[in-house]
Amino acid sequence: MQNIEPIWQLVDDRRADYVALADRIWDKPEIAYDEYASTAEHTAMLEAEGFRVTQNVAGIPTAVMGEAGEDGPVIAILGEYDALPGLSQEAGIAEPKPLPGNGLGHGCGHNLLGTASLMAAAAVKDWMAANGIKGRVRYYGCPAEEGGAAKSFMVREGAFKDVDIAISWHPAAFSGVNDAMSLANTRIDFTFTGRASHAAAAPHLGRSALDAVELMNVGVNYLREHMPSDARIHYAMLDGGGVAPNVVQARAKVRYAIRARELPELWPLIERVKKVAKGAAMMTETKVAVEVVSAVSNLLGNTPLEQAMYRAFERLGPPPFDDADRDYARQIQTTLSAEDITSAFRRVGAKPDLTKPLCDAIVPLDAKGAPMMGSTDVGDVSWVVPTVQARGATYAIGTPGHSWQLTAQGKSGIAHKGMIHVAKIMAATAVEALNNPGVIEAAKADYAARTADNPYVCPLPTDVMPPIRKS
Repeated sequence: MQNIEPIWQLVDDRRADYVALADRIWDKPEIAYDEYASTAEHTAMLEAEGFRVTQNVAGIPTAVMGEAGEDGPVIAILGEYDALPGLSQEAGIAEPKPLPGNGLGHGCGHNLLGTASLMAAAAVKDWMAANGIKGRVRYYGCPAEEGGAAKSFMVREGAFKDVDIAISWHPAAFSGVNDAMSLANTRIDFTFTGRASHAAAAPHLGRSALDAVELMNVGVNYLREHMPSDARIHYAMLDGGGVAPNVVQARAKVRYAIRARELPELWPLIERVKKVAKGAAMMTETKVAVEVVSAVSNLLGNTPLEQAMYRAFERLGPPPFDDADRDYARQIQTTLSAEDITSAFRRVGAKPDLTKPLCDAIVPLDAKGAPMMGSTDVGDVSWVVPTVQARGATYAIGTPGHSWQLTAQGKSGIAHKGMIHVAKIMAATAVEALNNPGVIEAAKADYAARTADNPYVCPLPTDVMPPIRKS
């Protein structure tokens, strides 16, 4: 694609350094609040680019912010770099093959996410300096998006209080403006405590915490019939009480993720789940302790920023994938089902085409799809700052999120080209906002209208702190 904007050339000028950065982050997968090597890589790049660097943002050692420019509006570009457990995978192949080590892997593309955002911020920095533009661009390196709600903690601590607009993105199968739909979400640990006893000689003296967990799971299963249709509840066993079946388990712990379309729907659902837990404790004569681990808000859209970002997509066109990229994408698709691929098209409102391996068009702004709604802590940023997100095509159509197939593609030409493409989109969106103050004014007016009757309330209890790990 011929460069038609100086800002895009400033992105292209950084291609080699930032592809190398994304690959280094892929090589060092780290989970929530443990991203010390990834943070160091991003901090070193910020310093090399000449940003003013602030570390330990909001008291989180793996959160970093770089700022450039003076006066004027503040443009934030958000990045992430956390990985996932259980998704270790050799790069560049189309078969499951975990790498030796701790089992971690970038199965959601966050090695690309943070890198593209920093790349865009650096290009905007140089563009502002070259054109004498007043304003500040900031790169926020945000840890622990995968279940850790770091941005929610950062919002609560005021990290974005003086930001005018925020821009972000996420890896995807298709390129376009992100449909601002996500679920408000909280993660809560329920720890049941009972009484141990010999399961054969004196079972009547025991009070099983494991029984309480199982009864809670049954109760929540019945609750699913009586909650809003777009709400979701999932659980994971954290502690089953041990491996000895001849001991009545005195302690067991289960973690629940409770999701709803908006925060006002989430609160009553949480209380109902707590009642189920209390009932399970009563039935088993155990005690239950409830601890909130994290919480995030649903995404809030912003029409003026979405329109500005879409204009950038229209001018730039789709990512410049080549035949080698398409060949590798087809190899990945052989590991997927037809349903995987068909669902990916339907989520963006496109007609399914099983012969198409990669995105070759921009998803229309008004496309009517059936988006897969997860949760993201970008939601909390969107409730305090006008926010827009892109979706950047960086993997084969049909690739499931949080999969070995996605990890495998993380260092491919598909990933690199898609990352650079979306960096140009974010940079161009920031440039339009800086060139045209009306964009920021309209974005703020849209934000004010959306929040007028429903102001932001942080979903995190005041006594909940991020579970920071020391390096």
